[in-house]
Amino acid sequence: MLSENDVNSDIKQFQEQRQHSGGQSFARELGRFDQTSEPGQSRPAHDNQLLQTLNKLGNKRLDKRRKEAQRLLRENGATFNDFETSDTSRSWQFDPIPLIIGREDWAQVEQGLVQRAELLNLILHDMYGPRELLAKGLLPPELVYTHKGFLWPCVGLLPPEEKYLNLYSANLAKGKDGRFWVFEDFAQPPFGSGYALENRIVMTRSFARLFQDFQVHRLAMYFRTLRNRLAQLARHNRAEPTIVVLTPGPEHPLYFEHSYLASYLGCPLVQGADLVVRNGCVWLKTVSGLRQVDVILQRLADDLCDPLELRADSLFGVPGLLEAIRLGNCATANAIGSGALQNPALLSFLPSLAKELLGEELILPSVATWWCGQPREREFVLQHLNQLIIRPIHPLPGLPASIPGRLNESQLAEWRQRIIANPHLFVGQEISSLTTAPSFVSGQIEERPCVLSTYLTAKDDSYVAMSGGLARVDDDEAKLLVAQSGGYSKDTWVLTAEPKKEVNLWRLAQPDQLIEPLLGPLPSRAAENLYWAGRYAERSEATARLLRSILIKFREYSEFRDPDDRLSLEHLLRALTHVTVTYPGFVGEGGRKKLADPRSELMSLARDVDRPGSLRSSLRGFGQAAYIVRDLLPTDAWRIVDNIQQNWNPRFSITQIGSGRLHDSINQLLVQLSAFSGLNNDNMARETDWLLLKIGRSLERALNLIALLRATLVPYFKPSMEAQMFETVLANSNSLITYRRRYRSFMQLPTILELLLCDENYPRSLAYQLRQLERMIAELPAEREQSQADPDTLLISEVLATLRGSEPKALAQLSRNNDCYPLLEELLTQQKDQLERLSEALMNLYFSPSLVPQQLGSARLDRAS
Repeated sequence: MLSENDVNSDIKQFQEQRQHSGGQSFARELGRFDQTSEPGQSRPAHDNQLLQTLNKLGNKRLDKRRKEAQRLLRENGATFNDFETSDTSRSWQFDPIPLIIGREDWAQVEQGLVQRAELLNLILHDMYGPRELLAKGLLPPELVYTHKGFLWPCVGLLPPEEKYLNLYSANLAKGKDGRFWVFEDFAQPPFGSGYALENRIVMTRSFARLFQDFQVHRLAMYFRTLRNRLAQLARHNRAEPTIVVLTPGPEHPLYFEHSYLASYLGCPLVQGADLVVRNGCVWLKTVSGLRQVDVILQRLADDLCDPLELRADSLFGVPGLLEAIRLGNCATANAIGSGALQNPALLSFLPSLAKELLGEELILPSVATWWCGQPREREFVLQHLNQLIIRPIHPLPGLPASIPGRLNESQLAEWRQRIIANPHLFVGQEISSLTTAPSFVSGQIEERPCVLSTYLTAKDDSYVAMSGGLARVDDDEAKLLVAQSGGYSKDTWVLTAEPKKEVNLWRLAQPDQLIEPLLGPLPSRAAENLYWAGRYAERSEATARLLRSILIKFREYSEFRDPDDRLSLEHLLRALTHVTVTYPGFVGEGGRKKLADPRSELMSLARDVDRPGSLRSSLRGFGQAAYIVRDLLPTDAWRIVDNIQQNWNPRFSITQIGSGRLHDSINQLLVQLSAFSGLNNDNMARETDWLLLKIGRSLERALNLIALLRATLVPYFKPSMEAQMFETVLANSNSLITYRRRYRSFMQLPTILELLLCDENYPRSLAYQLRQLERMIAELPAEREQSQADPDTLLISEVLATLRGSEPKALAQLSRNNDCYPLLEELLTQQKDQLERLSEALMNLYFSPSLVPQQLGSARLDRAS
């Protein structure tokens, strides 16, 4: 680790070098890149060909295809998500007209990107190694040591022969002179490669005809190289290394991309709490025990990765991770500490560094940049403050955007004070006129400024660039240069002279080679969310069915005004409060008033997203749990989840609650929930993920049935009322037709209990759910020696034995006061308590197999990281 003396020595040596050389000036005149195209310059042939094809298609059909592509993106979950502030997510905005780059232009760009990646890798090696660039005066120590991305505990973390920079991304712009230039370099963690792939897939589905006229490079080669590179990073178990993708979690705006990459690369998606360090190794907590991790593809800011040595308030990292890396037992991509390269001040030093380290001129120039840590550059920036973009060298919370020409005198004075107080923290960059690209974002084709994000991964001693990237357009070119996201995204086509060649991630087997199946580990976090997705889906269905029964009864009473209908409605309303646990509801304080006019309470239970137990709250929980494990669900099942989240939001007044609109919406919802269950049942392999999803659903169905029976069948009603209640319970349990076929017209409590409680072959009965739970729990993987049964096995056997020992006729015995069925109440209460203990046992056994140290502090992710 660097000491204070080391830093002071580097600074002194740099000052002496600068004084000896007479000082270095990197200032340039404004307008270096603001060159207009030559008069009469023609559009490239491929652009003309594209516009001809689009003109034949016409704006109307183009808009229809655009809407279809936008729908596919939404269904696939391509969104920016922020569940901390809303239960909705921001759609990924898509421009259907691709950005086309000719093969000659791309060859120059690719060569320049590879050169920059190699240069930045050498700079990173030097920063955390010998620091010769600082000693020679080629890099100011203040620029390196004051940057938040430079992490002192990472000095000497990797041996010299290793690559620090395995992933690299650069944001490019094209000037009106036709030259590309770089305005941002990224090494931590690069954004957008997953979105670029999703854009390409959507384009091939929605605009297949466009591909017929162009020969476009495929993107899969980049991802194949990336996966191979990750495997090469493993120090042990290189034949089948365990590679995981580390994400901050579903609250992160880019969680879709994290999940998408994990699914496409075939790697488990994990959070910090899924990993634990023991004996100098990193282990993944799975339902079958701990599994050693060889490589981590991290989507987490570097300083959040290890709360023991880096940010102590991080709840997203893995305590002890740096020590495991030092010991050579785990590798990360990129190397932790690579964020030091994401310093815009470096751009002004790259030309001289390229000559020093590579002996070459930069092929891709950088945007004109002036670092305010140098006197002449600082003076230049202060003199042209409203003509430059002012950036901090690292994110500073609360700092307003500085866009040239849009600052008033007061704002300019504030920026001067900031720069003068801490000059080393700021750079000035020229805003250059960008070339435009054809876009279709407002019902017609128009030209808009465009920038391009590119992606590279290491391969052997060099780098491979994705043949394409993520292009963005906006009507405000300043926003494109200042913000890393926003605007409309578009696919990027790099043309090739070669015939189309299909490339994918599948490896070719040797002739007569038999490949043994390899079941990937199921992380505890994924297992827990599968379990809760099943529970929330069943809870939503139970609530919807009971609401539907109540709406039917409400309409009957409103039409006929039968007193028995009124009493039956009140009993069902009280049952709704008990089943959904939404007290006080219809039973507590104010209950009588709500019973007299239940419409407001019913609407709250249908659409109040912030009320625990409401239908929409359960649906949100279902959507969030399913979103986390969307890579484990069938594609069509996820589309149903997305459709439910988008469409369930009743928007009519309480005066219309009896009109049938809410009833119809609930019917549609029940069909969707049944389709979700059916798709999973028919398409998921009978492996651990399916077991956890089904266990959650069966357990929740059992608990909901118990709650319904306690609220409706335990109290005693007069015969006319009892018949109504029995019929409603059977209808709500989707069992009325089965009951009538078995028992004809006789409606008796013992026969109802025999069907809904004791029939182990009837899918809607409690006994059936318990028997399914017993079977599925027995099939769950177990790491422990089976010298004795686990608590979950003992509990489910006990609860099933208790139910099997009950007799429906005995349960239907009235109390002495003739007001309830006490034996039925006792049995149901006992079953409920045992099932809740079973749920706790499952969570302790499979979702939290290891205790992980927790740090005090806010769990909210710092957006500036």
